[in-house]
Amino acid sequence: MLSLEIILDQIINGLTIGGIYALIALGYTLVYGILFMINFAHGEIFMFGSFAGFAVLTYFANTGFTGSHPGSSILAAFLAAMVVCAFLGALLERVAYRPLRRAPRLAPLISAIGASIFLQNVMMLIIKARMQVYPDVLPERFIDLGPATVSYFQIFIILSSVCLMTGLVLFIRKTRTGKAMRAVAENREAASLMGIDVNRIILITFMIGSILAAAAGVMVGMYYTQINHMMGFIPGIKAFTAAVLGGIGNIVGAVLGGLFLGLAEALGVLVMPAEYKDVIAFALLVLVLIFRPRGILGEVVSERA
Repeated sequence: MLSLEIILDQIINGLTIGGIYALIALGYTLVYGILFMINFAHGEIFMFGSFAGFAVLTYFANTGFTGSHPGSSILAAFLAAMVVCAFLGALLERVAYRPLRRAPRLAPLISAIGASIFLQNVMMLIIKARMQVYPDVLPERFIDLGPATVSYFQIFIILSSVCLMTGLVLFIRKTRTGKAMRAVAENREAASLMGIDVNRIILITFMIGSILAAAAGVMVGMYYTQINHMMGFIPGIKAFTAAVLGGIGNIVGAVLGGLFLGLAEALGVLVMPAEYKDVIAFALLVLVLIFRPRGILGEVVSERA
């Protein structure tokens, strides 16, 4: 018989990993909403963000700065990861995707897979295929919330994910650039005729998605402590699953899909061995594609330019 404490602990675990899935899924759904293209190199951008944060935190740990200024060290790691991944996302859009924008759909897909493999091998050469361990920045402490126990890391990840996702929604709805993004998603040709620089907006979209993936990468590194050059593949596929679950192209749907997937995995291990948790994600994907192919909230499909 499962106790309430175990169930609540798993719900908290599910919200933690679900927030990470949601951040990565937003990158998929933003790009698809504008280009009708799946950026399968997005998981590797997440991986590069984790390594950028690792490099900064390791440097500060070796100089002793982390011990006296842990908050500043963490902030610097996030900023460095976001800058690196924003540049990488912009580079991928310019080199791997923009030349194929009017090509048949299969061509950008092959380009995305090729970019994914290329980035994996670049990082493998940099780290010589060795597992890297994140430095301890914050002590592992816990807070008792009734029968449940929450760690500082879990609170940090959940709150940070909520803040980033809320910031994205406000950016899309309130800013001129966000309105331009919605216009380009609705009709690229009409947006261009209205004076919107479509190439610039698409570039910004890739950069925003990459920034969110970078934040998720640093969170994963701090939470699980061990990272490697292959770490982006499974989270990337699961985040894509989350985007499809919520409704590809739907920002709110991507968030709900990520949280739903995280909770499903966390609660699923209560009734099956933990090594089968990856099966849950893909079983959910198959079921959604069969019974509700447009996702939980429905796919957002704009008029094609």
